[in-house]
Amino acid sequence: MAITGHHVLEPPVITEQSPRRLVVFPTDDISLKCEARGRPQVEFRWTKDGIHFKPKEELGVVVHEAPYSGSFTIEGNNSFAQRFQGIYRCYASNDLGTAMSHEIQLVAEGAPKWPKETVKPVEVEEGESVVLPCNPPPSAAPLRIYWMNSKILHIKQDERVSMGQNGDLYFANVLTSDNHSDYICNAHFPGTRTIIQKEPIDLRVKPTNSMIDRKPRLLFPTNSSSHLVALQGQSLILECIAEGFPTPTIKWLHPSDPMPTDRVIYQNHNKTLQLLNVGEEDDGEYTCLAENSLGSARHVYYVTVEAAPYWLQKPQSHLYGPGETARLDCQVQGRPQPEVTWRINGMAMEKVNKDQKYRIEQGSLILSNVQPSDTMVTQCEARNQHGLLLANAYIYVVQLPARILTKDNQTYMAVEGSTAYLLCKAFGAPVPSVQWLDEEGTTVLQDERFFPYANGTLGIRDLQANDTGRYFCQAANDQNNVTILANLQVKGATQITQGPRSAIEKKGARVTFTCQASFDPSLQASITWRGDGRDLQERGDSDKYFIEDGQLVIQSLDYSDQGNYSCVASTELDEVESRAQLLVVGSPGPVTHLELSDHHLLKQSQVHLSWSPAEDHNSPIEKYDIEFEDKEMAPEKWFSLGKVPGNQTSTTLKLSPYIHYTFRVTAINKYGSGEPSPDSETVVTPEAAPEKNPVDVKGEGNETNNMVITWKPLRWMDWNAPQIQYRVQWRPQGKQETWKEQIVSDPFLVVSNTSTFVPYEIKVQAVNNQGKGPEPQVTIGYSGEDYPQVSPELEDITIFNSSTVLVRWRPVDLAQVKGHLRGYNSSYHVEVQAFNGRGLGPASEWTFSTPEGVPATTQPQWMDGESKEQLFFNLSDPELRTHNLTNLNPNLQYRFQLQATTQQGPGEAIVREGGTMALFGKPDFGNVSATAGENYSVVSWVPREGQCNFRFHILFKALPEGKVSPDHQPQPQYVSYNQSSYTQWNLQPDTKYEIRLMKEKVVLHHLAVKTNGTGPVRVSTTGSFASEGWFIAFVSAIILLLLILLILCFIKRSKGGKYSVKDKEDTQVDSEARPMKDETFGEYRSLESDNEEKAFGSSQPSLNGDIKPLGSDDSLADYGGSVDVQFNEDGSFIGQYSGKKEKEAAGGNDSSGATSPINPAVALE
Repeated sequence: MAITGHHVLEPPVITEQSPRRLVVFPTDDISLKCEARGRPQVEFRWTKDGIHFKPKEELGVVVHEAPYSGSFTIEGNNSFAQRFQGIYRCYASNDLGTAMSHEIQLVAEGAPKWPKETVKPVEVEEGESVVLPCNPPPSAAPLRIYWMNSKILHIKQDERVSMGQNGDLYFANVLTSDNHSDYICNAHFPGTRTIIQKEPIDLRVKPTNSMIDRKPRLLFPTNSSSHLVALQGQSLILECIAEGFPTPTIKWLHPSDPMPTDRVIYQNHNKTLQLLNVGEEDDGEYTCLAENSLGSARHVYYVTVEAAPYWLQKPQSHLYGPGETARLDCQVQGRPQPEVTWRINGMAMEKVNKDQKYRIEQGSLILSNVQPSDTMVTQCEARNQHGLLLANAYIYVVQLPARILTKDNQTYMAVEGSTAYLLCKAFGAPVPSVQWLDEEGTTVLQDERFFPYANGTLGIRDLQANDTGRYFCQAANDQNNVTILANLQVKGATQITQGPRSAIEKKGARVTFTCQASFDPSLQASITWRGDGRDLQERGDSDKYFIEDGQLVIQSLDYSDQGNYSCVASTELDEVESRAQLLVVGSPGPVTHLELSDHHLLKQSQVHLSWSPAEDHNSPIEKYDIEFEDKEMAPEKWFSLGKVPGNQTSTTLKLSPYIHYTFRVTAINKYGSGEPSPDSETVVTPEAAPEKNPVDVKGEGNETNNMVITWKPLRWMDWNAPQIQYRVQWRPQGKQETWKEQIVSDPFLVVSNTSTFVPYEIKVQAVNNQGKGPEPQVTIGYSGEDYPQVSPELEDITIFNSSTVLVRWRPVDLAQVKGHLRGYNSSYHVEVQAFNGRGLGPASEWTFSTPEGVPATTQPQWMDGESKEQLFFNLSDPELRTHNLTNLNPNLQYRFQLQATTQQGPGEAIVREGGTMALFGKPDFGNVSATAGENYSVVSWVPREGQCNFRFHILFKALPEGKVSPDHQPQPQYVSYNQSSYTQWNLQPDTKYEIRLMKEKVVLHHLAVKTNGTGPVRVSTTGSFASEGWFIAFVSAIILLLLILLILCFIKRSKGGKYSVKDKEDTQVDSEARPMKDETFGEYRSLESDNEEKAFGSSQPSLNGDIKPLGSDDSLADYGGSVDVQFNEDGSFIGQYSGKKEKEAAGGNDSSGATSPINPAVALE
């Protein structure tokens, strides 16, 4: 410790010394270090083995002649190194005391030599164990052992052959391949940088035909248990090497606690256990277990953890004033407990004069009423069998006036509510007392918010604004007293007036956090943001964060953005923080680890499905949707098998027969469905008979003498086999006739040669190669209808007014309807006809007239203002098209009322507002644009609301001049402003046109457009390819060949089957004679729905052979049958079952190509 004054005095302090153990080799110089500082200058002395040692007087010893150094070096120790071995200690002294170094053990090691010995051959029978000893020379420093052969190749080591920690080579069992005469143990001494070899060992293995198995036996250690002491903080190495055949394996057990895996290292094929950084908790048993197929052997290590001495409290040097009590604490720990001794100036306490000032209490040295003559250096030394600790600490008794080392007139700033610390570091001997006074000279400790520290600092908690002021620190001892001034300024505390609020936002959205704070106006303030404790800043290469005016905006939220966000309002004196939590919600994450199990259940068409829960993204998973795909029948199309609750992660599924199931699972929460799981493996369920029959079975005729049976085909997933067919059965209703049946693949069957409108019982059953479906239900169908044969009898017509009449008629005889009565059709003149599914019957007519009424509302088509004083209406009435109003005020808006009148009175009036052109100024077209196709262009504009309508011309002109002949130039077109668009046709492809909007030769707007496609190409007639004679002849030959083919096809087609032409023509003429015109004004329908009306009313027979609708969802043409087919928009097919292909093949109705529906060749039981 330096003392300011005329002289600087300091007791000696050891600054550098040699390590506690110093091993030197013949090639090394021996250097013992001891350096110390102190004033007056320090003098050094040495002891060796407790006896005074004078380096300067020793031969070959060089003392370092340097200030503060007592080190010396022994040079060239080859000849006398052993003479300097021993325990050295250095003492550094001046007038204030003596410091002492720790003990330095000097070990001088000579060149290593292997003792001469005769190595005899080692003979062993194959399968036996053997140990090849190494026994290297002892060394004070760790050495390394290697087993090699004469070719300097390492002996291969494994579970059977390994080297122990002692260097011996162990064979658990020998093989004939181990037979070698050059097993050499090499010892490497790093200190001397030398490697020495043992004499080679000759290992002779006697082969045997019968190697005997034996259970393990430990080669090291040889006994069943042993006790070891491990030092705390160091490594513990345990080893077990066993022999036996087969080769044993080693494992380690620690019964009391699990092995500390972070500190355990297994080496040498598990034969060595190294425990790092041993602690007291590692006390206990460690068992090594050697095992093979015949048994086991074990060894128990009982490990006791002890420790060299270590400091709990190390004595510290200190300054004291006269009369004070000095106390030096020396608290140490170790296992076993170390012995603590004290020295004064390097001398043991028993050699120091007895004095009442000195006493030792619980390891502490206490000196009372110290005086300057008691200045000394003390040594505390702790020792047990594992080591020694030494600490030097001085007691320096001085007389010094009080001084305050803290700067005078220093200003401290703090905020209200916080704690301020006013510094006052005082120095002196005796130690000065410190007190704090206010401006009035009274102590500040009367306020409990003020509290002093031992180092002189004054603390003031819960600061208030009126604590601002000047405070005085006074330090005094028996020699003087000094005072300094401290200024305290209390500022307003920073407060967050509006902090961010926790938010829950959807993924992809954005969130805004707002923060407002109040600050002391005299302080520089800032508001910053943190996310999960990390400062957030805007980044130039990203628009993720936007920070401005106390707002934090986070764009494009992702799940990684959720966490705690805090607003930090700070000044140079304080900071406050307000936190908010952000949760990002959204649809769940993908389901993972989808697995199929219990494959044996597939025979029962079941499978067990399990998966790992998906990330819920802060919204509970409500359910899991299980879907499947059949890559054979419907690739890339997924069907739902059902849903399970969100807390369920497995289910057993009931499957349908013969489906190639590939599963996936999707998690669903309130925000929607997540990504589906990866596809599972594909499983196929066994085939089975159908479990369902077709539905929507219908029987309807499309001719007067047939019945078409249709049904909705089964979905492929209901087939239960690779293919499906349908067993169709029918018979007349009410007659107990035998069912007629036929098996078909198509979803329809035509029953021919039926009577008109006869009811039939119909059944349709699904069939596959595994059997039949369940017994089908019976459906009633009807054969084809004919036109109604009777007209309704009109009873009366009552006229209510000019627009309403009541017509009455008698119901027709249903037997004469020849079909289902769909209703009655009535027209204006009155004509009433009954109709059924086939068409209209004969009409009943009645003529009447209605009285005159008021006219309907007349709607104006547009209202034009063509000049500044005129306005005219364009009316829809054919007798009065327009009316021109003149002499109008050009600056006024007019309201016009128009109504029509008859003798019965006026009709409803219409009202319009408008004005002349002058009222609206120059016409405003708004946004004018033009688009073009290959030969047309569309010009569009947006009429301004309130703008008066007017007419103008649109002119298209091709550019450049002359590109298009005048004959092909479009003529100007007259259009209306309110129509908002115009299409110009007949333009030339790939041509640019200028478009002008003109009124009275004034261009209102102009723009340009270019058509698409390829423009006209001029073809030169000179040398034309088509003018070559051979080309003309080739084309003519092709045309002639096509004509011949067409004639042959026509002849072939005209040779169709035999049928009654007259009957067919009569039917068609009759149909044409009674058309049903859906668009007829005033037409009435009754009894049936609109859907039925569409089904029957839009299917009239025609001369070209078109057929009525049959109500099937499938195309008959797809099945390759003998039917011509068309389709309605609703998906139903229309076609004529003419049997055309059969007739072409057989030339008549008695074709054998297809089985007759009413005479089936095969009946399915």
